[in-house]
Amino acid sequence: MPEAIARDAREFGGYARTGGWTFALKVARSVRPGGQAAGETEKVSARRFAALAECSADRVMRFYKAWDRAADDGLVPQFEALAPGVEVELPDADVWLSYYVSRSSATSVRGQAITEAAEAEGIRPTKALEVAENPTALRAAILADPGTAEAARKALMDRLGEDPVLRSGLARDIVRADELKKAVAEETKTGGQLEYVRKIAEEGQVKTAAGQKIEASPELREEAERHLSLIDELEEDEEAGEWAREAYDTVRNLVAETVEKDPELRVQERRAKFYSSLQKATKAFEELTFDDVAEIDDIVEDDMVRRLEELQQAITACLTAIQKAHPAG
Repeated sequence: MPEAIARDAREFGGYARTGGWTFALKVARSVRPGGQAAGETEKVSARRFAALAECSADRVMRFYKAWDRAADDGLVPQFEALAPGVEVELPDADVWLSYYVSRSSATSVRGQAITEAAEAEGIRPTKALEVAENPTALRAAILADPGTAEAARKALMDRLGEDPVLRSGLARDIVRADELKKAVAEETKTGGQLEYVRKIAEEGQVKTAAGQKIEASPELREEAERHLSLIDELEEDEEAGEWAREAYDTVRNLVAETVEKDPELRVQERRAKFYSSLQKATKAFEELTFDDVAEIDDIVEDDMVRRLEELQQAITACLTAIQKAHPAG
């Protein structure tokens, strides 16, 4: 028997017995748990593992979370007990789908498309077709059951990319609902904070409070990656807002400390802040124009004149201080 055939047979048999657990183990023993610094283990981050595997980090994390749920139930060892290359006894394949949550793949056509989507999700096509034929029953289930509502939300989000009509309808609903607008604004803020932290971890560059771009230190990148790994471990129904704020505040404080410790960076930062304030003041003052001089008496009040005089005195004092400190300028 050729060794290549025997090896294929063994691997096939192993997968037939264990299913997705085979690949979940590879993730669990190679990806370090969230919050664990790079120097504490030889494991890599989920992003690094995904890059090596040439797949998305989201896919890696779905296997990671499946193992995490099973570990909580005592079915498999905890991440800390696993090391790269280690082998453990795996659960049966039929248990896998109880822990693994795949991404929904809703489609915009009926019939065969619904059947294919149902099979991909591991359910009988007749179930999906029955739901599609009775929208009123689906609405009732969504209104009555939070779990059904959450499943519907995920399916809608997966469909948005290929359904412009649905996308426009949801956008209109959001604009018309004040609570949704507030929620969108909050999520946008959270997304911006996460993007700031993510760029530090992935690109090694950071923007200071004054807008300067500087190289992130290894310690700063490691801290950013540690926070991101914690956020990646959150379940889909868990709010990331508080975690994002903590990550953002932590790295911003570290950036500020980096600037303060470096005399040259500190000077550049103050110069950048001064220029920024100067540009804003210049733009604001340029808007104070009187196009129709004939009506100036009706527009101007004593308080305006007083404030302009105070502004002139402040500019003169600022200019005098600069000229004294920098005569050649």
